[in-house]
Amino acid sequence: MTIVVTTTAGMVEGRTDSGLSVFKGIPYAAPPEGPLRMQAPVPAPRWDGVRRAFEFGAAPPQLPLTPGTPPLWRPADGLDCLSVNVWSPGGKGDRLPVMVWIYGGGWKSGSSSDPAYDGATLARDGVVMVTFNYRVGFEGFGFVPGAPANRGFLDQAAALRWIHDNIAAFGGDPDNVTIFGESGGGLSVAALLTAPGARGLFHRAIAQSTAARVLPEQESRRIAELTARALGVRPAELAAQPPVALLSVQDAALVDMEADPGSWTTPEAITAATPVIDGVTVVDKPWLALRSGVARDIDLIAGATHDEFTLFAMSRGLISPTVPAMVKALPHMVGTTIRGLRRTGLPATRRASRLRTVDVRATAAHLGLPASATADYRAAYPAATDAELYTLMYSDAMFRMPAIWLAEAHTAAGGRSYLYDFTWQTPVFGGALGACHAADIMATLGNTDNPLAAFLLGGGRPPDSLHRMSGRLRSSWISFATTGDPGWPAFAPDAALTKVWDAEPTVAANPLAASRQIWQELALR
Repeated sequence: MTIVVTTTAGMVEGRTDSGLSVFKGIPYAAPPEGPLRMQAPVPAPRWDGVRRAFEFGAAPPQLPLTPGTPPLWRPADGLDCLSVNVWSPGGKGDRLPVMVWIYGGGWKSGSSSDPAYDGATLARDGVVMVTFNYRVGFEGFGFVPGAPANRGFLDQAAALRWIHDNIAAFGGDPDNVTIFGESGGGLSVAALLTAPGARGLFHRAIAQSTAARVLPEQESRRIAELTARALGVRPAELAAQPPVALLSVQDAALVDMEADPGSWTTPEAITAATPVIDGVTVVDKPWLALRSGVARDIDLIAGATHDEFTLFAMSRGLISPTVPAMVKALPHMVGTTIRGLRRTGLPATRRASRLRTVDVRATAAHLGLPASATADYRAAYPAATDAELYTLMYSDAMFRMPAIWLAEAHTAAGGRSYLYDFTWQTPVFGGALGACHAADIMATLGNTDNPLAAFLLGGGRPPDSLHRMSGRLRSSWISFATTGDPGWPAFAPDAALTKVWDAEPTVAANPLAASRQIWQELALR
């Protein structure tokens, strides 16, 4: 069966499926092409009649996640990518809580059509679920002379404006909107908390594995210059280059960044096109911007997976999975890990005998830690190897400490914050990854039939512990979206009570106390 809803731009027709009304590919902004290319989004033009909303819209321009995998975007798809998707268990007048998912992908990839982000499971639990596309890569975050910065964030704000203006027609409450996202999506959530263009468009926020990477404007300009040099054009000509040309050199600047890391302010880069502190859309690093109190009326959940950086450490040859486990999982491998394996040129059967060594002291210095930090880490984690300390340091720098800093800053400014630590360990590679980056996505959205889940589960059946924990986490997120209470005590700096998400969730006091102490002074930078 189908159902028709009237939006501000015209009528859309969706499908009903197991008690849900599902609408896909509704434009929330005009295609960013022609004179709108590299510009702020503008509202979608009106249409006559009834527009079918049965299929996801085109993904934003991007390369395949891994070589040889089907591309999410092809040149023939063009630039008509700014669309929203809605799953609703209600109808007009119901005023259900609204949850809006913002995907990650290192700001270089991602699409709301990814089956890992399907909104049906959460919607069936009683909320209106919304996902949307935003521009990634240079289209969304590259510096272009005369163009607004952070166009991907401007897209996000435009999608939230569409939700505010239209979601009541789908059964949602425009005065009870929660945004949530992971990794790059987590930083998006954190940045939107203080973005002037998003003010008043959402009321609660969940920042999962917030990626600690925002650049000062001068570094964004340097990246644009390096990108232009790779194409043989001037920076002023970048906006005129076709998407495929920009994609062909999207990581050219990484070579210079990796060769001279000391001249860049952020500790890690998997993409050159990165959000920039422009003083308009991103006013400062989120944990610093929150101290102004501008978002004190927005409730916040912040947290990370416990072993965030293991996935990246494995790609760099610092963690050795068992050979049988790795061989079993190889058909499902996606993203950074398989890119790293191809970069090293080592077959799976040789990984265990060719692990890299690391200089822990140099790692600490690279991350901006004081000279005493190496000894502090060794004292705090006496059983850890150098490779494990490297992984701990990067987990703290890139994800775990930013979550705590967000909670600290928001609480200090008069807001209400909740902190969590996701410790459920994926069984892939014989457990070598632990609770790695992205392991929480399955639990959050309740989807285990997709390539990401297949990789994280090693192609095996989802364990009962995941299903139980996922049900509890989803109930907590929905309770938070409905009432502002996720079911555990609010954050306070002295106790730092933290929800520990495992097979049997608990609440612990300051579980990352040692790392938090080491990084305390850097929280203000």
